[in-house]
Amino acid sequence: MPGGAARAATVFAGLLVVWQAAVWASGAPHYILPDPVRVAAALVARGDLILAHAGTTIVEILAGLALGALIGGASALVMAQFRPARRWLLPLLVISQAVPVFAFAPLLVLWLGYGIASKIAMAVLIIYFPVTAAFYDGLRRTEPGWLDLALVMNGSRWRTLRHIRLPAALPALASGLRVATAVAPIGAVVGEWVGSSAGLGYLMLHANARLQVDLMFAALFVLALFAVGLYFAVDALLRRALRWQPETP
Repeated sequence: MPGGAARAATVFAGLLVVWQAAVWASGAPHYILPDPVRVAAALVARGDLILAHAGTTIVEILAGLALGALIGGASALVMAQFRPARRWLLPLLVISQAVPVFAFAPLLVLWLGYGIASKIAMAVLIIYFPVTAAFYDGLRRTEPGWLDLALVMNGSRWRTLRHIRLPAALPALASGLRVATAVAPIGAVVGEWVGSSAGLGYLMLHANARLQVDLMFAALFVLALFAVGLYFAVDALLRRALRWQPETP
């Protein structure tokens, strides 16, 4: 077993031990804090139901991540290249974070309905800021010597952007994408909590209302497993794409 997988298995086993110890120490009934065995049994017994709802949530997360990254990257490029656009977009970017994003969830459900569109929009709102802020910061912190060299060589504005500013800003964009990947499930699940008829968030609320806490924990486990897997997959892709970028050990 590779070192990374061994560490992950050790951490997972440690969390299970702490969980079981908390159940024993607290003496809480199973409908308040189920033990790992009971949750695993619910995961096996209701696996088809959980996976059906997980498919909806996964689509929401992936679509929100793709759209949020695309819109955020485009916004950063526009702000970096056009000063008038920066004067308009930058205050809107700050205002969008001054208001809690969760406050928009009821409005999105009202405007876009109980379907998948409102959940994707909620995920986009959460993902948009870290991608835009990180990429814009990378674009505006290009090494001045490189820009001076491009100016001396009569490089056009667009060639300078393509060959100098964009490659220099890619590590910052990668950092923003990692943060966005970590928070993407929040938007989808919050949207499902506010109003939906499918998804892991909906299933957790449904199970909690009926004191099926073992099912709720099983759904939460699947969500956490997917979120962690998605983060490491995106991280691996970014490392591969930015092989030229040195990392400090």
